[in-house]
Amino acid sequence: MDITATTPIAELQQRFAQLLAQHQGIVLKVARGYCAQRDDRSDLIQEISTQAWRAFPAFDPQRAQFSTWLYRIALNTAISQLRSRELRRQYHSDAALEEDMASIADNAEDNASLAQLNQLIHRLPALDRALLLLHLDDCSHREIGDVLGISASNAATRLHRLRQQLRSQFAPTDTTRG
Repeated sequence: MDITATTPIAELQQRFAQLLAQHQGIVLKVARGYCAQRDDRSDLIQEISTQAWRAFPAFDPQRAQFSTWLYRIALNTAISQLRSRELRRQYHSDAALEEDMASIADNAEDNASLAQLNQLIHRLPALDRALLLLHLDDCSHREIGDVLGISASNAATRLHRLRQQLRSQFAPTDTTRG
């Protein structure tokens, strides 16, 4: 179904609901990647859905796949929300950050490596976090570039550097050498 200015609102709502349900995994992944606490994730999911609905009449399936379009909206919304939280935190003590990190540990998945990955993702800068989430979702460099508004080669380069950084953070240090 092509979306036009003359599409009845009921059809538009139905089509949006179908597409959003079909691609809800994108919204959930982004929310998990940017929010440690369940309530914050719920708020972010709602905000992403609202922003996507507001932008849906302008969605052009000829220019992008719905999944790419939704990723871009989800990541932009998450990053905006993260920036707002960070500004608020500047005026509060570091206790909020400690609470966030503690809640990550409290809400850790059964798999310890997944919990460790979630902690790491929450510590990354916003662009690196988005890059990693897209990579973990098996997006190609071109798809990552489309979502983030960068070239495929830039996405590949940034991803390579991020992998190197992550490897160095987890590389065991040998303290027996002198």
